[in-house]
Amino acid sequence: MTNVAIDISNDLSVDDSSLDTFSRRESEVRGYIRSFPVLFDSARGSTLTAADGREFLDFFAGAGALNYGHNNPAFTRALIQYLERDGIIHGLDMATSAKRAFIEAFEDLILTPRGFDYKLQFTGPTGANAVEAALKVARKKTGRANVVAFTNAFHGLSLGGLATTGNSHYRGAAGISLDNVTRLPFDGYLGAGVDTLDLFEKMLADPGSGLDLPAAVIVEAVQGEGGINVASAAWLQRLRQLTADNGILLILDEIQSGIGRTGAFFAFEESGIVPDIVTVSKSISGSGLPMSLVLLRPDVDVWGPGDHTGTFRGNNLAFVSARVALETYWADDAFTDAVAAKSTLIDAYLRDLAADHPNLGAVVRGRGLMYGFAVDSDRTLASRISKAAFERGLIIETSGAFDEVLKFLPALTITEDELNRGLAIVRSSLEALL
Repeated sequence: MTNVAIDISNDLSVDDSSLDTFSRRESEVRGYIRSFPVLFDSARGSTLTAADGREFLDFFAGAGALNYGHNNPAFTRALIQYLERDGIIHGLDMATSAKRAFIEAFEDLILTPRGFDYKLQFTGPTGANAVEAALKVARKKTGRANVVAFTNAFHGLSLGGLATTGNSHYRGAAGISLDNVTRLPFDGYLGAGVDTLDLFEKMLADPGSGLDLPAAVIVEAVQGEGGINVASAAWLQRLRQLTADNGILLILDEIQSGIGRTGAFFAFEESGIVPDIVTVSKSISGSGLPMSLVLLRPDVDVWGPGDHTGTFRGNNLAFVSARVALETYWADDAFTDAVAAKSTLIDAYLRDLAADHPNLGAVVRGRGLMYGFAVDSDRTLASRISKAAFERGLIIETSGAFDEVLKFLPALTITEDELNRGLAIVRSSLEALL
């Protein structure tokens, strides 16, 4: 999540586009309003419109919650029809027709074609709640407390998820010690040519290492907030083998990198592995409505009734739009083929941009439509580009331990014209700063 701090203390006129109400009454915890200080009023596709009529191209997509764009008409129509017929909105974990239709679509279009056999646990509506559930069930299944997480990981800001999150800025807000987690280096953390799993394998085999046998390993196939760090297929395959050999459950956090963001429905698919537990949120609802779920290998589903509950684990409006999203975009390969073409475009553009400015030493990394433009030589540059791009009508955030990575997260439905226009704004912003 971006830590870009744009000054919004300037004289603001008191009209319908003023931010004075937020400055006066909203908690200081607010963040994105500081990076993008405008009153937004409407949105469609990849365009956000402010109350004063200004339009902004969106390379942020609700931090990955809007993979299909804003107010996708396919979802809006379905939601309106559901509301007009008085469909169930709040259902806890009771059986509803909306939930059944989603489960059946997910089974038919996602699980069965991939040969996956998972039980679905609907948690509270945040990704952090899904992570909490995954960690709890792993500990319950194994009877062990320790969990392995990785450098630059981001797994949410509730205490369990925060314990597995790496960033010191977020960890510092906990107010208590964050225990029962062993931190190990992610793929590439120690530089090219170093397989960081050598350390994990050695520690598992050595009774003097001090590593308590973990209940689980939690990992992102592509780290989003950590700086768009991509785990190689070989690294994930070795991690899967190490966990299986040692009776450790493997949790894949697909909250930001999943639902087509890296090309395939799940980011881990490229490696061919099958995790024991998968956490899903953000764009699973399609429409931006809150929804989270945990995919559990059947023998890992050791919950008793009500062991992990919550009032809003039955968001039926989200079930409606999620089903439509699956049926609209995942019934064939047309959608993923289009994402692949746009991925090729953005990859080539960013590599050309880096080559045009060799003194920056910029590194381009990513997959699908999840890319980072990292500049370690000037760790303020990405934040300054974000600010300059916003002034030119583009919303784009930063990530990484030092916010040194300009993070590209456009909607997967963005047109190539919109993508090229946004990339041109990034280039002009960078060159203006240089």
